[in-house]
Amino acid sequence: MSSQDIPEENLPAERDTAQGAVGVADEKHPFADPGLPPHEHRIQDIDERAAKRSERSVALMFTVSMLATIGFIASYVAIPHDKAIYVFPIGHINGLNFALGLTLGIALFCIGAGAVHWARTLMSDVEIADERHPIEASTEVREKVHEDFKQGAKESVIGRRKLIRRTMLGALTLVPLSGVVLLRDLGPLPETKLRHTLWSKGKLLVNMNTDEPLRPSDVVVGSLTFAKPEGLEEHDHEFQNEIAKAALMIVRIQPDDIKDKRELEWSHEGIVAYSKICTHVGCPISLYEQQTHHVLCPCHQSTFDLSDGARVIFGPAGHALPQLRIGVNDEGYLEALGDFEEPVGPAFWERG
Repeated sequence: MSSQDIPEENLPAERDTAQGAVGVADEKHPFADPGLPPHEHRIQDIDERAAKRSERSVALMFTVSMLATIGFIASYVAIPHDKAIYVFPIGHINGLNFALGLTLGIALFCIGAGAVHWARTLMSDVEIADERHPIEASTEVREKVHEDFKQGAKESVIGRRKLIRRTMLGALTLVPLSGVVLLRDLGPLPETKLRHTLWSKGKLLVNMNTDEPLRPSDVVVGSLTFAKPEGLEEHDHEFQNEIAKAALMIVRIQPDDIKDKRELEWSHEGIVAYSKICTHVGCPISLYEQQTHHVLCPCHQSTFDLSDGARVIFGPAGHALPQLRIGVNDEGYLEALGDFEEPVGPAFWERG
């Protein structure tokens, strides 16, 4: 249906634009101003039923966007990150990535498509010609901009088309939740994992090199031995994560040389067990000087005195190495009498 088939009284009022008049070529202006072509009214301009159909179409796209955003969040929560699916003709791909990409793409596309369809079918499409003007805006221009803005807001029909307004606001409100959910991928929540290790009462101290439980006689004065908790094997899936918290270095010092009272109480016949993880940035400590009982971190040269509560005597480390309380069981093997009483490794944001 064209505007020529509609009675004149049913057509929307035309905006008066003198700029659209056809000019006449002369010597001063050799090119005539062609003006604007006759405006063709859309079916939505002359038929409210068609306008309602467009409104429902736009609202449908915004609603699909909302559903897709909800699907994005549900996919993130429900689909395992290592699940693979077959998609023709791509082949086997990660199911979670496919679901997230598909739902987020639909959510964004529907918002854009809905906005475009809204603008093309319901907002005013009257062509406007305006003369060039100086860069500095005059008072009249500023007033005209304000008027044009008010006119644009009016012609957008957002105040009258409540269904579009509500669904658009709903879609724009939900789609940012996709980004909020993705913040979860910054890493697993630490919970209390950084405060606990595999050490517990009764866990045997196992030599890292021989994979055998340690007896007091295995640790001689001046030696440095590395140990792990009983039951932790290198082929375990979580071995690296657990050994990074539970690795021990064991040193035997003459009891008379131990200066710290608690260190002496937590030792067994001068055998002391300290975390092997440096409290600066978490490097493994491996250099021991038996005459001074100092251990040195090879990364940034933090130095700890194992005869004085493993306090820091040099370097950037912020606090002493945590000590593990040890004893001997009925079979004569060294065992832990509990877990570390403070988190091992570098200070972190939950440290009180």
